[in-house]
Amino acid sequence: MRQIRALRIAAVAAGIALMATGCGATSKSSTGTESTGAAKPISGLQIMVPNTPGGGYDTTARAAAKVLDDEKIASNTEVFNLAGAGGTVGLARVVNEKGNGDLAMLMGLGVVGASYTNKSESKLTQTTPLARLIEEPGAIMVSKDSPYKTIDDLVKAWKADPASISVGGGSSPGGPDHLLPMQLAGAVGIDATKVNFVSYDGGGDLLPAILGNKLGFAASGAGEYLEQIKSGEVRVLATSGEKRLEGVDAPTLKESNIDLVFTNWRGVVAPPGISDDDKKSLIAALEKMHESAGWKEALKTHSWTDAFITGDEFQTFLTDQDKRVADVLTKLGLA
Repeated sequence: MRQIRALRIAAVAAGIALMATGCGATSKSSTGTESTGAAKPISGLQIMVPNTPGGGYDTTARAAAKVLDDEKIASNTEVFNLAGAGGTVGLARVVNEKGNGDLAMLMGLGVVGASYTNKSESKLTQTTPLARLIEEPGAIMVSKDSPYKTIDDLVKAWKADPASISVGGGSSPGGPDHLLPMQLAGAVGIDATKVNFVSYDGGGDLLPAILGNKLGFAASGAGEYLEQIKSGEVRVLATSGEKRLEGVDAPTLKESNIDLVFTNWRGVVAPPGISDDDKKSLIAALEKMHESAGWKEALKTHSWTDAFITGDEFQTFLTDQDKRVADVLTKLGLA
């Protein structure tokens, strides 16, 4: 954990409006020889999660692996965690595994930002984009013991003394859990340079801080905390999507007269230099997963929005996101 004070971030609300808007193993024949496409279940796939267990990347990766295996699209799919530096330790591993068609990484907007704020030599534009899977709104959350019962209660106290209220997020500066509260500050008239942001390496690390009432509030994806939300341990004050989040009894920011919509996204990439056959096999497997009843159920269970695109379309999206995040963070002095 490290605490940072956002520097020169007053431009975030305008500059980051742009944000608001697995399977890398080749299938084998019965004789053990390689075959193109995904006619046979792929095997030996490892999906890396570049932060700690329990966070959004971890939850998404494990849901995808389960569907892949349950639907017999893949077999023996392994999910493992390689946390560090906001996801850039895992990113470096993927970039260095050139040509490895048995490895994929679950990633999203947070890794894009972290690659710049952590001065990583590895960039997502060096990987092989496979598919964007989901989008989800952010949530403004507090513990059950928090004095803030509504988003209005929080905003009133926050505006009175911004620096006194710590804001937790499960991503590094430049990631979605950082961008959301910075945009929220701008939307309610708070000087973002006074925001006291505390960065955690993933939702698994952020959750104990929320439950322990160690933060004024947290900003993250609600899907990571549905169990605690349903049990009443975590209270959601508002969500940041266009519409209310199904299964979460909380208004949107717009319903609360705060003019802000913000969504995060997650997807899957593979190492650079994998073969065309491996790439086709991986994308075909993800397409089958996306069409399956099991994945549709996972979307519903975790309150995720389907945002599926693959291949070249995802590569164009990822390149655009990378450039825009880099431009914004450079202007803020964070890249």
